[in-house]
Amino acid sequence: MEKWPLGVFASIDAGLGVKLEVAHELGVPTIQLHAPAKSTRTADNAQRFLDRLAGYGIRITCVFGGFEGESYADIPTVTETVGLVPPKTRAARTKEMKEIADFARLLGVDAVGLHLGFIPHDASDPLYKEVLAVTRDLCDHCQSQNQNVHLETGQEPADPLVQFIQDTQRNNLFINFDPANMILYGSGEPIEALEKVGKYVRSVHCKDGTWAANPGQEWGREVALGQGDVDMERYLRTLDKIGYHGPLTIEREIPQEPERQKAEIGKALALLTELKRKIG
Repeated sequence: MEKWPLGVFASIDAGLGVKLEVAHELGVPTIQLHAPAKSTRTADNAQRFLDRLAGYGIRITCVFGGFEGESYADIPTVTETVGLVPPKTRAARTKEMKEIADFARLLGVDAVGLHLGFIPHDASDPLYKEVLAVTRDLCDHCQSQNQNVHLETGQEPADPLVQFIQDTQRNNLFINFDPANMILYGSGEPIEALEKVGKYVRSVHCKDGTWAANPGQEWGREVALGQGDVDMERYLRTLDKIGYHGPLTIEREIPQEPERQKAEIGKALALLTELKRKIG
């Protein structure tokens, strides 16, 4: 299999990511898929989507869950609304995440990803134990279908994230590493973090960003790949060092500007192609 096949974050309907047609026009061989709306997650739709993918020569490497009511307006809002951590929405979202895993199985995909939410750093916090329990529950559901769960980085520094994965005690729990999120959330220098979590990395995003004036209190700023503080060559060299040779999935979330989004993803593909050639 090709080392570091290129990809983009994509959607079937109005979810996050570019439309499948755009992925095809960009010529990528892989996508991560943002899970479609609940009403469309049927066996018939799954088969129709697989037929379209086959026609385009594209394969799905991971299906990502997302939930109604999530907001990334600012860091406190993320804490209150994102993932399976918030208690009020946890039961319904856990049920839905299992349904998303079931849909991924219909698509023949063996990995599901999500932002779990802000995990408490204090293991004695009752909420920490609750989040451990729900993560184990999701992992067990996925394990029964030979699927892995990928937690996207961002909210936690590397050390607490590794500790949480170890505490979960499930052998199908891994990481989708997003270097820009470490910068945007102010949770740690991304290359240093990647080296710490390396053995758990099973999928990655290629995204760039710049640090906020007050990291961890204010959002950093997402920018086009190669224009931020990640250092993409160092990022790829570190991926090589930890032995990750899977898909490089570009994520650029500016759906309100589709032409700019497509153009910047195109430039990102060119940059990654150049770096792949350079690094070998």
